[in-house]
Amino acid sequence: MKLQGTILIPEAKLTDYLLVLRSEDDKSKFLAQVGFTQDNPHQLKQAILNLMQTRDAISRSPR
Repeated sequence: MKLQGTILIPEAKLTDYLLVLRSEDDKSKFLAQVGFTQDNPHQLKQAILNLMQTRDAISRSPR
């Protein structure tokens, strides 16, 4: 199933969370391995939006 409606990805979610080095639950090192850094948050945003348009969403129950 494709996601419907307006998709908002706040810039701060990228620049203040995903691309920030953290001592626990870090995602920035993984993203840096494929070229996404604080220098290009717009590219990460575009990649996420592209995936949402071309791939089906997977429903997962909460842990």
